Parts: sequence; C-alpha cells; structure tokens
Amino acid sequence: MPNPKGNPQNLEPGQRKGDEPLTTTISFRATESMKEEVKAQDDPPEFCREAIQEKLDRSKEK
Repeated sequence: MPNPKGNPQNLEPGQRKGDEPLTTTISFRATESMKEEVKAQDDPPEFCREAIQEKLDRSKEK
C-alpha cells in the first residue's frame, strides 16, 4: 500500500541545473497568449528562469 503522506523526497524544493537551490517563487501578470506560448515550451519553468536570468545579465552589463 502506498504511503498516503507521499514521498519525503517530493517535499524538498526542486534543484535546478545551477548552483543555488530553488527556494522561492515569483508571481506576475501576463497576457493569455504569453501564457500559452510559455506553456508550449518543453520545460516552462526553466524557460522562464533562463529568460529572466538573460535579462538580468544584460541589465548588469549596462
């Protein structure tokens, strides 16, 4: 019989391919078409993280 409380490993925050752990969330408003385009990506959360990081890197260069 499966554990009704789930697997303890599923309760830990996700790890991305980088060095820092993913421990917080960001919420923002977007158009419906933007939402659909993001959801159509292979890995929507990683797509958003990469897009935000690229923009942050560009703003640091200026």
